[in-house]
Amino acid sequence: MSIGAAASASYAEAMYRSLLLAVSRGSAVRRAVTGLPVARRVVDRFVAGEHAEDALAVTRRLTSAGLAVTIDHLGEHAADAAAAARTAKAYLVLLDMLAPLGLGGRAEASVKLSALGQTLGPDGEAVALGHARQICAAARAAGAAVTLDMEDHTTVDSTLRVLRRLRADFPETGVAIQSRLLRSEADCRDLAREGARVRLVKGAYAEPPSVAHQSRSAVDRAYVRCLRTLMEGNGYPMVATHDDRLIAVAAALAARAGRGRDGYELQMLYGVRPARQRVLAHAGHTVRVYLPYGADWYDYFARRLAERPANLAFFLRSLTSV
Repeated sequence: MSIGAAASASYAEAMYRSLLLAVSRGSAVRRAVTGLPVARRVVDRFVAGEHAEDALAVTRRLTSAGLAVTIDHLGEHAADAAAAARTAKAYLVLLDMLAPLGLGGRAEASVKLSALGQTLGPDGEAVALGHARQICAAARAAGAAVTLDMEDHTTVDSTLRVLRRLRADFPETGVAIQSRLLRSEADCRDLAREGARVRLVKGAYAEPPSVAHQSRSAVDRAYVRCLRTLMEGNGYPMVATHDDRLIAVAAALAARAGRGRDGYELQMLYGVRPARQRVLAHAGHTVRVYLPYGADWYDYFARRLAERPANLAFFLRSLTSV
């Protein structure tokens, strides 16, 4: 493929993602998709179910197959303090149910601070921090840890402030960093120096050119630069990608930095390349599956469709096969 053709393909992909995310935000589209019986069946490919019991059943299945999990209670941008408290309670119930399984580090929780109240006005960050402390304490009691998901660029500074306050008491707390954002290389340098657990992702939010790389190739190059920094640092890199090229790069950078396979892990989404997940785990890699559950699945599902045209094609085939 020529340089011009590659640039055109990257531009088309960026436009596809932005358009699909924009369309998916419409209330009419949300009502149409969530009201389709077939949509629920397709969502089951990417979401464990609506209840904690569903997430635990899938967790048992995945861990028995040699995989690790990080469990996400779906939901974003709590509408009020009561909603934030309900989300926190859901995590506490989940972790209480998880503890007897004795999975230790093979199971952890992923948390979006906006679901804990982060965006609820001037006191939102403090509200989210308070809930996150409770969740971290419950995770530690269950032998697990917590990783803070990163949301759109407007939340990054707040999320990193909360992370540093949590790590004072719960140093095992991790955070996701998106290579798509222009600032992320500097953030990775800081976090690597501090010895943090960092999940490196490409980023699934539509962001403006002023704050984010727009082409796939630029995002991938930034991913490799961030990954090199993390591998050479003092923390624990969590390599979240389904791209075999980046998995190979991660292994090479880890070897160059003197890290064994216990010095980093791979992460993939539930329902995306499950056979490849098992192959990598059987080859000796730690492979952690991002496992979402809950009734508020629409926003998560829309981003999965926007990330890969193949996911959208799968959804559309399902609509025409009933």
